[in-house]
Formats: sequence, C-alpha cells, structure tokens
Amino acid sequence: MEYKNVYFLGIGGIGMSALARYFLHEGYAVAGYDRTPSHLTAELEAEGAAVHYEDDVRLIPEGFLDPNDTMVVYTPAVPQDHSEYRYFREHGFCVEKRSQMLGHLAEGKYVMAVAGTHGKTTTSTMVAWLNRVLTGGGSAFLGGISKNFGGNLVLGGGGRLAVEADEFDRSFLRLYPDVAVVTSADADHLDIYGTHEAVKEAFSQFVRQIRPGGSLIIKQGVDIALDNPAVTVYRYSFDEPCDFYARNVRLLEGGHYRYDLVTPSGTFEGCTLGIPGWVNIENAVAAVASVWCAAKAAGTGLDAERLREGLASFSGVKRRFEFYINTPKQVYMDDYAHHPRELAATLTSVGRMFPGRRITALFQPHLYTRTRDLHAEFAEALSHADEVVLLPIYPAREEPIPGITSEIIARRVAVPCRIVDRDRLADEVAAMDTDVVISFGAGNIDACCGAIAEKLRAKS
Repeated sequence: MEYKNVYFLGIGGIGMSALARYFLHEGYAVAGYDRTPSHLTAELEAEGAAVHYEDDVRLIPEGFLDPNDTMVVYTPAVPQDHSEYRYFREHGFCVEKRSQMLGHLAEGKYVMAVAGTHGKTTTSTMVAWLNRVLTGGGSAFLGGISKNFGGNLVLGGGGRLAVEADEFDRSFLRLYPDVAVVTSADADHLDIYGTHEAVKEAFSQFVRQIRPGGSLIIKQGVDIALDNPAVTVYRYSFDEPCDFYARNVRLLEGGHYRYDLVTPSGTFEGCTLGIPGWVNIENAVAAVASVWCAAKAAGTGLDAERLREGLASFSGVKRRFEFYINTPKQVYMDDYAHHPRELAATLTSVGRMFPGRRITALFQPHLYTRTRDLHAEFAEALSHADEVVLLPIYPAREEPIPGITSEIIARRVAVPCRIVDRDRLADEVAAMDTDVVISFGAGNIDACCGAIAEKLRAKS
C-alpha cells in the first residue's frame, strides 16, 4: 500500500479496531474518530493511535490531511452526513469500507471464513485457535475479543487467515474464501435487505464466491441455494448424523460435555471443549470441519492429540457464553445474543446444562428496526426462561420509531416480564429470587455485568 497513514471512521468498532491494530503493527500512523470512548479505543490510544470523540474536521490530525499520504477506512454505521466522512469524500481521499480493506488484506492468503446470522464469532475464533494449536501459526481478524489470544487480531506465520464474514451491509461479499462455514441464514438486518429471501440470496452469492477447489461447510437444515459446482459441500450438525457431527455426547459437571467428533476420515473420540454449552459443541464441529478441509487441501491430516488439546484449551470469547458465577447456588453469565434464534439456542443450551433450575433472562433489545421486525419472535424465544427483565431498546445507529419500544416484546412474553432502566438493573436483579441469571444484548448491557455479578455474589 502506497499510503503511510490510515484514518478510521468508527475506529472503536470490534472489526475496525482489529484493522487499526493491524496497521499499527505494520508501522503505519493510525488515527480515527469514534462516537464514544471504550476499552477498545483506550487500548488503541495506548498502542499509539490518535483517537477523538467529536465529529469535527478540525480534530483530524494535521499529518492525516494529505490525500496522497492518507487512506480512510469507514464502517457502514457512520452516517453519510457525517462531517468528517464528507470532508474526506470531497477532498479526493481514497475512502473504503472496512469490508473492502479486509478483502485487500485477504489477498494471497488461504482464507477460512465463517458466515452466519449467529455463531460466527465463536466459530471463527475457534478456527483461529485450532490453526494455532495444530500448525503453530495462522492469522485472524475476529469479531470479538478472544480470551486465548487476548484480542481481536491474530498475527502468525503461514498462509491461513481466519475471518468473520459479516452479512451486515453485504460486507461478506468482499471476500473470496477457500473454506467457508455458513452457520445460519435467518431473517436479520431487514433494514438493509428488506426480506428474508434477500438475506438468503446474499448467502448464496457468498457461497458462489468460494474459490474453485474450495469447500463449503454448511449447517444441516440451512436452506439457501447452493449453485457453486466448483466446490465440495459438507454438512455439519450438533448430533444429527451427517458429514461432521458430535456423537455420544455426555454432560459433565458445570455444563461441559464429553463427545466423539465424527468426520469423513474417521472419529476423534473423547473430545471435551474448554467452554460449556451444547451450542458451543455445534460451533466446535464447524470449526473442526474448517481445519479438516484446510488440512485436506494441504495433503495432510489432523493430529488427534493436538486437536483434542486445542478443543480442551479453547477459552472462548468475551461476551459469548461468558460465566461470571458458576456455583451450585448461583449462576450468572453474559452473552452477546441479539437475534431470536440466538436467544432461543442459548436459553435451550443453558436449560440442558442446568436441568430443573430457574432461569432469569435479562435482555436489552438492539435496534428499533430489528425490534419492529422480530418482536413476536423475541417474545417466543424469551419465553424459554422462567422470568424476563427487559431494558429499553439500544438504538445504536438508529433514530426512534414511533410505537416501537420494549413494551411490544413484553406484551407477548408468556412468563412474568417487567421493564427496567439500565441504571437500575443491578439493584433490581439483587432484589429478585434468582438461581440462573443470563444477560443478553449487543448494546451496552455488558456495562452492568460487573455490578450484577458483585451483588449476586454478595447475596449468595
């Protein structure tokens, strides 16, 4: 790249911050704007990035004002009327979306992409970890903070690159993977796509972009058109027999499982995963399928002992099935789930892990449009819990929509349900008779986790 500076609009986003870290590591000068400070922006500033939090052209560092020296990367969450965005557009800068830049960085790599309306962050992070354990190398751009790697950017030797392929704004159509996992293709981001059929067509197009001779690993039952004859198609599931699945699944203490992992080349017996939950076993099956395909393409096999070691040592992703308390008297965990299918899968998984125990779900809806489009499905999913507490909708990039509030979910929930403000949530939970508590949402509900955990520990 001929530029020496990279400026990020929305530098604090999980995907954007990984790119910013990459360019800092490569020796570029990095600066950017974000709407609010966060632990991610604080870490970037500590690593040398210049970050500001007001949309003001005057705050762009002087060294980043020459279009010959500076490239601009932006997230689609930045509005078109953003003054800094308009300035860069109007003054001849090279301005690219995050997905375009990711596509450039993937050129020349063996790309192992994970797509899906849910499950992709944990699965892609597992792929990155298994690459490291099995080969000693591999790089990754992740959509969450890996506990094993301590971040969302992984730099390692060899050609393998694990990436989370995000369907939002059709971003994943900038990638041309060698191996692609599709975990799901549910109705989501309907503010972008309009219809579920349009979502499914975008996933079909993603499959068409798998490189000739590559592999598709798709969850059993996902219904999209598969019309790329140049690739091999494999199906995976939790425990339904197909190309890749878990067999002889046994529940262990604390919600962990032992299982045998079936692949087309044989069975890896006695596997355990370092994080609990049957839904994560399903994610692990997909991740193993991905590294199995990579090994097959390289003309090698998988080392059984190293594979078992990689699965057992996987520590998970922050805000994905993350336990704060796990005792016989009290459980508290936090999860990023923000789609009805994710909520239902997690609540079902937790119900299996802790049979007979009472589950309280705390949920902050994310986006007015998603709440409008899926409120009935949210209510149905939340009704898997024994009690529900809703927070007001987290707007993110959106303006309010008249009549769309958390109340339209609450009215349909089939179990006791109330709505509380976020600043009262920890005290509200502390006053309740709780057993297993789970907080959900992609907004800022995670800022309450520490206080909730502290109060629940004091109570138990």
